This record gives sequence, structure tokens and C-alpha cells, in this order.
Amino acid sequence: MKFTKMHGIGNDYIYVNCFEETVKDPAATSVYVSDRHFGIGSDGLILIKPCDEADFRMEIYNADGSRAKMCGNGIRCVGKYVYDHGMTDKTEVSIMSDAGLRILKLNVAGGKVQTVRVDMGAPAFASEAIPVNSDTPEVVGVDWEAAGRTWERGTCVSMGNPHLVVMCEDPRLLDLEKIGPIMEKDPRFPEGVNTEYVSLEGKDEVRMRVWERGSGETLACGTGACAVTAAMVRNGLTGRTVTVHLTGGDLMIEWDQETDHIFMTGPAVSVFDGEITLPSQK
Repeated sequence: MKFTKMHGIGNDYIYVNCFEETVKDPAATSVYVSDRHFGIGSDGLILIKPCDEADFRMEIYNADGSRAKMCGNGIRCVGKYVYDHGMTDKTEVSIMSDAGLRILKLNVAGGKVQTVRVDMGAPAFASEAIPVNSDTPEVVGVDWEAAGRTWERGTCVSMGNPHLVVMCEDPRLLDLEKIGPIMEKDPRFPEGVNTEYVSLEGKDEVRMRVWERGSGETLACGTGACAVTAAMVRNGLTGRTVTVHLTGGDLMIEWDQETDHIFMTGPAVSVFDGEITLPSQK
């Protein structure tokens, strides 16, 4: 199987061009290639496929083989892949995901995509949209008891996948290997949850770490950064344009008041191309 390893500020995936390759068991393939000791090493697998409703379709599989609906860093890399590999000459590209259609604007320099601006759609706060089991229609700005402590301003947001945003003094000091799995599988979230741990860093600047369902801690999460921005605005903590400092780098997130859509801008990087023999092919 031919592949390209790419990352968006450290959130790395294995990308496969399914116009040319066939992946018979993507869940098992994702588990195999994601292993950082015996595989290639990644946060998961992303397949780039033909699509009747858009220019391309992306399918996302986490490192544990579970299927994800959306990945903000991943979709930027898909935009870079299809342009840099000559699959399109357009600088505005439509990508269909399990979370719906997304429109990308590709910023090109020297014939290669450097950064991508993605229309990530509107955030949803309704409990059933996330989903989260709650006695209220929304869970916004309330103290959240989990993992043996109380977290401030817990806010549930869907960006096509479920997020819980909680405030803390400094996310860099947290023992996420202990805390993350507990909150990921909190019984209030029937489909699991991605959790963002956030501190205010200045005017319209925040720092976050993320524990992603199915992948554990990752260096970055694009939908998570969008969820954080939505939560900050809803709680009156920032303006509508926020710089989000993640472990792997920075994203610029804007929640447009007129359209209600959130726009994410950040880099996309190709690491290397390769070919791997899968266990079923040996």
C-alpha cells in the first residue's frame, strides 16, 4: 500500500489515495500503521476517495480503528495532498466528510500548499447534537465534576464530533495519561468525547491540550480548537477571533457572527511518501 505521512501542527495521519489504492479493512489497517513502534506511526488513517457530492471524500480512522466523523488538521492535509499531487488545480476545494461538506481555501506558494483556511461549519450546543446525557438543553459554562476533581466552565460543543471544553490554570501541568481516559469514557457521553483542557493566555489567546477519543493525547486537534473558541465566546472570555496555542503549534480560529460558521486557518505539511506491506498482504 502506497501512502503519504502528513501532519497539521503535529497531528499526524497516514494518507492513502484511494483513486489508486484499495484498502480492504481500513479499521485494522489504521491500527497497524498507527503503531509508533511496529508500524509507520500516526494518530490514524485518512482515505482520500472519489465523491459525487464534492470534489473529494475523506474517511477518517483513529489509531484504535474506530471511525471519526471529522478532523480539522486532517482535512487541511487532504487539501494539500490533492493539490500538490495534481489531483486538482483549484484553490477552493470541497471535501465531504462523515460530518458533512467542508470548503477549503488553499494558500499556495511556490506551487505547493502552505496553509489552508477551512469553513468548519456552525458549532452546536444542543445536548442531543453532541450527544451528552443532560437535564438541560445545553451544557454551557457549568462546573464539571469528572476524574476526581471539579473543572471550571465545562462547555459541551459539537463540531461534527463531541467535545467537552474545561478550564484549568495550566494544561501543561496535567497528568493527561491518567485524566484523559476517564473523561473520554464518562458515561454522560454515550459516544465518548474529546476533551480540551484550556487556560487563558492573554487577550483572545488560549492554550489547550487535548485528549481525543480513540487516539489519546495528540499534539493538535482542529475541531477541538474550534470547539474551544466557540466555548470561549459563549462564556464571554474572548472575542470571536482567537489564537489557539496547541502543543504542536498555533491555529487561528474565527467564529463569524454573520454566517455562524467557524473558520480555521493553519499549516499542512508532508513528511514523507512510502510503501508498506500490510499483514493481509504478507
